[in-house]
Amino acid sequence: MKDHTDTTGAARVLLAQLPTPLERLDRLSAHLGAEIWMKRDDLTGFAGGGNKVRKLEYLMAEAKAAGADTVVTAGALQSNHARQTAAAATRLGMRAVLVLTEAVAGRTAAYDRGGNLALDRLLGAEIRRLPAGSDGAAAFAETVAELEARGARVYPIPVGGSNLTGALGYARAAAEIEEQAAAIGLAPARIVTGSGSAGTQAGLVLGTAIPVLGISVASSAAELAAKVGALVAEGARSLPAFAGAAGREILVDDRFVGPGYGQPTEAMRAALQTVAELEAIFLDPVYSGKAMAGLIALAQEGRLEGPSVFLHTGGMPAIFAYDDVI
Repeated sequence: MKDHTDTTGAARVLLAQLPTPLERLDRLSAHLGAEIWMKRDDLTGFAGGGNKVRKLEYLMAEAKAAGADTVVTAGALQSNHARQTAAAATRLGMRAVLVLTEAVAGRTAAYDRGGNLALDRLLGAEIRRLPAGSDGAAAFAETVAELEARGARVYPIPVGGSNLTGALGYARAAAEIEEQAAAIGLAPARIVTGSGSAGTQAGLVLGTAIPVLGISVASSAAELAAKVGALVAEGARSLPAFAGAAGREILVDDRFVGPGYGQPTEAMRAALQTVAELEAIFLDPVYSGKAMAGLIALAQEGRLEGPSVFLHTGGMPAIFAYDDVI
């Protein structure tokens, strides 16, 4: 597979089907009394779609350049990122080892075996499961060391692909949104996205001056803003193309996390139902469902003046792991 470079000179492998659509949600807009557009990164077209493939285009280019034959990443049991990492490794002829933690208590047998996990198995990934409460970072480091001791050439990928290399995928996506909006005379007042491991939101902030609101799916506003801000500062400092991002405000709303990461909320379930019934678009229970719950609440609070672009980050396979909710 031939590598390409972007405007920063960074190498990427072509995995996603881009650009993804930017479409107006007419019925949802009428329902909420606010102008809502959706950036359809559920339609990136690679191994079930979703946002992580944009990050992996850059991360896997680095892995290739390093001569890696194995990639290791980590996440929760139903990680969308782990599924797409396994797929990217398969496409490039590498081995994928997934260190997955049983981080969401009280789920059903479908969560334990189905959804993204079923796709991980189909892709031939090696899955190493950790019980709840495990030190995931230590297990990740031990896995990398063990594989290297056996002679593997390992490229480690952080949770969510959320380092500066991965964030470049969403800096590029931000430019894509700007280009699509300009072509139709749209001036977005904000971009709204689910934010967890910080890389997607940080990449957007690096790539556009449009305000980016992250709806937290796991962390407090202070914790998440610090993670996003650190990545933005690193990018603005080290990459001249993004120097203008220095000092941009990091916007986070943490009201929709509920009991914790991956734990259902009634607002999330209602958001999934509303968007499915009005627009025939499927959100996921972990990221885009909680992010849409946030967007709906902001509309109801009268806080969405001007057009809003909602970034759909994908994750539909997780719907089938939440059979007790849907």
